[in-house]
Amino acid sequence: MLSDEVQTLKEVPIFASIEPSKLKLLAFACDRMTYRKGQDLFRQGDQGDAAFVLLSGTANVIVSSASGELTVAEVGRNAVVGEMSILCNIPRTATVRATSNLEALRISQDHFLALTSEFPAVASEIMRTLVTRLSKTTAELVKARLPPAPD
Repeated sequence: MLSDEVQTLKEVPIFASIEPSKLKLLAFACDRMTYRKGQDLFRQGDQGDAAFVLLSGTANVIVSSASGELTVAEVGRNAVVGEMSILCNIPRTATVRATSNLEALRISQDHFLALTSEFPAVASEIMRTLVTRLSKTTAELVKARLPPAPD
């Protein structure tokens, strides 16, 4: 199983620059978690203490609003979720809920932050990922605020 986890970590863009021996140590330090369909990996507003790498299955990223829950993204194998909370030391900005049975590696905040310190390429890739998410969210917000097209 450890070799499967190392292989999966190699396929995750933010970990691609890390040498295999370090990925093996990371995989060993992670907890392998199993979630059933409908189960939350974490909830919006919770204090973050870990990031998760999805090994298999799918999940929705859900934000609570005045009008109810809004699914803002769907994620699957090799996705990393929960990193914003531990990088910025803020409460979780969304709920991540399994939409199928799924397995994930839980990377503690300490291990995740150590990776960003030891491997600047990891920090750069995380920034790239977060900027891409922000850009997409901004575009969707602009689109939602545009007046309806005339008939």
